[in-house]
Amino acid sequence: MKIALATNKSSLASSISSQAGRAPYFLIVNDQGQLLEEVKNPFAVGGGGAGNAAAKMLADKGVNLVIAEKLGPNMVAALEERGVKYSEMQGLIEDVLKEILPSV
Repeated sequence: MKIALATNKSSLASSISSQAGRAPYFLIVNDQGQLLEEVKNPFAVGGGGAGNAAAKMLADKGVNLVIAEKLGPNMVAALEERGVKYSEMQGLIEDVLKEILPSV
């Protein structure tokens, strides 16, 4: 399982971003909480469609679950269309991972 965390910094010591499609980074971890990839979000700044574009990018990377503090309706629809689950959570990444992955 691959989990994408929308984050404010490119570090597991960061916090969950308040926005998904415009998050500065996505950290992709496995189901043991190990960092697989850091992705600087190319859609963080710019015109509309960030949520849809970010959802497509993450789905193309094989992500199964996206976590952000807030997911907009366009990103939710794009994730659902691609069969990717999502959850709205907030706080430090370490705490979020402990909550969703009890073995971490």
